[in-house]
Amino acid sequence: MAYNTATATDATVTAEEVQISSVTFTAVANRLYRLTYYEPGFGSSVAAAMTMRIRITNISGAIQQQGIVYNTGLQQQSGIVVGYATYSAGSTTLVATLQNSTGTGSANRSATAFAFLSVEDVGPY
Repeated sequence: MAYNTATATDATVTAEEVQISSVTFTAVANRLYRLTYYEPGFGSSVAAAMTMRIRITNISGAIQQQGIVYNTGLQQQSGIVVGYATYSAGSTTLVATLQNSTGTGSANRSATAFAFLSVEDVGPY
C-alpha cells in the first residue's frame, strides 16, 4: 500500500524527531492495516531507552504504535515496531519517530541497511 525509507544516518537523536515522513495511502473503511517501522541500527552515548513511534500525520499526531528498546550504551542494535489499525475512508499519512531518553542517540543507516515505514492492507475488519 505505502512504503518509505531513510538511508542517511541521524547522529543526534535526543528529543522525539521524525525519521521517516509522508507515508501516505488511501484508506478504505472496514479494512485492517499492518504498520511496520524498522531501524537497522541505533546506539546511544550512555545507557538509555530508545522509543520508536508510528504517528498519524506528524510528530504531534496520535500514536498508532510504540515500542521501547533499552540500550546499555555504546552498542548497536536494531528495532522494529509492528501494529494494526483501521482508518476512516480517505487519505491517511503516517510518520515514524525516534527519541532517546538520555544522552545523544544515533540512527545508523545506509543504502543497504535502511530504515523503513510500511503500510499493508491485510483484509476486512
